[in-house]
Amino acid sequence: MTPAATRPYTRRVSPVERGYLNAAATGTPQLIQMVVEGEGTLDADALRRAARAATLANPGLAVRRRGALWRAEEKAPAVVELPADTALDAPFLHRDLSVVTGPVCELGLIRGKSTTLIIRASHIVTDGHGLRQWIADLFRALRGDDLVGCPDTVDVGHFRAVAGAVSPPPRATRFTGLPAIIGRGPASERPLWLRRRIPAAPSGVTARAAAALSRHLATDTGRLIVPVDLRRHDTAVRSTANLTSQLVIDLRRDDSWKRVHATLVRALLAKAEVAALDRDFLRDNPFANNLSEARELDGDRFPCTAIISDHGEVDPRTCSTPAFRATSFATLPMLVPYAEMFLSACRFGDTTELTLSCRDRPGARETADSLLTDIAEALRPH
Repeated sequence: MTPAATRPYTRRVSPVERGYLNAAATGTPQLIQMVVEGEGTLDADALRRAARAATLANPGLAVRRRGALWRAEEKAPAVVELPADTALDAPFLHRDLSVVTGPVCELGLIRGKSTTLIIRASHIVTDGHGLRQWIADLFRALRGDDLVGCPDTVDVGHFRAVAGAVSPPPRATRFTGLPAIIGRGPASERPLWLRRRIPAAPSGVTARAAAALSRHLATDTGRLIVPVDLRRHDTAVRSTANLTSQLVIDLRRDDSWKRVHATLVRALLAKAEVAALDRDFLRDNPFANNLSEARELDGDRFPCTAIISDHGEVDPRTCSTPAFRATSFATLPMLVPYAEMFLSACRFGDTTELTLSCRDRPGARETADSLLTDIAEALRPH
């Protein structure tokens, strides 16, 4: 059953989303890509029907930009059937999605010895939590269950209001570039993705990964961005919009994961990600105030060492059907103009799935593989 819409879905383009529009204008696709692998079968036609139902219940995944607004259209994401030998360098995984012409979401289906479903969406209009809500309804539709839906049209201003009083953010200063860690020389326009599955599901994944990364810093300091879901300030909101703000955390060489974790906890208790919303994006952006400045980042130095995003626990039952049993869930993080790398993590059953994204250039694969090995080791029980 699909929740009935009472009026056409329209919401404002938020300041956070404008930041992603700015990044996309540099030529770097701003995409979220989630990959569900499993045993059994998924029927393409059934997926198309389920995608239509899920999008009617979650219209934020069918929007187009119309000036300062997002407006939904009654057009379901396409399901593209891909060859069984599709790899990470396939064009499907690297093409951009336009928020003006649409679609802002599409599915790729790979059937061979196993079945893989790739869900791609523009990060301009959604975030990890929002896309996972749409995926959950997609599989509810496939199972014949009632859909939950995300009809709300609030933006980040709602969460700034409900969060109450917060200390003002530190005075905005331009972050200096930090020496690159992974590779040297000209880079491909496509990201290099490395995946790792760890037979463990520890707590404090972000802090443990950051501490492992700190041993690879080229100088005494580094800088992390940790995305924070603003929905934590009003858990009744059901929206697929991009409702993520950032924490910026300093990192020290050979850092302790417990120190990093304590820093994150203090920042969350102080609602620092909410305070960051008070800054004017164009005037107070610590990374780049305009497109020209963003394009000046030459790949040898980056204001941000890494973005680390922990998507939390994914219940295998939420992306399974009677004919398909999910065995893994991972993401393919995008490149960010001002960040050297992007590490994504999620816990799936009793395992942790890691994916590292960086620029593909000479020496990058070997260095990134060594870095990911150290991060994986830091997550294993000792």
